[in-house]
Amino acid sequence: MNDKKEKNGKVLKGEVVAISSQDTIKVAVTRFVKHPKYKKFIKRVKKYLVHDKGNTTEIGDKVKIKEVRPISKRKHFELIK
Repeated sequence: MNDKKEKNGKVLKGEVVAISSQDTIKVAVTRFVKHPKYKKFIKRVKKYLVHDKGNTTEIGDKVKIKEVRPISKRKHFELIK
């Protein structure tokens, strides 16, 4: 499973899809959910704004992000690796 509950919040895996601004990247996290009626697995994608100190990543990198206290209005995650 993509998300697991840890002591300090969720840890998610995703791919960098955009470099939004200074120290901020946009990460797309993909998960598969089963349709309740048709029992078919559907791909769901959610994009998160992530704090990236020093702009260390490029578009297309696979990253791990961790939930932290709110950094700004929409930023609630920071980059692990």
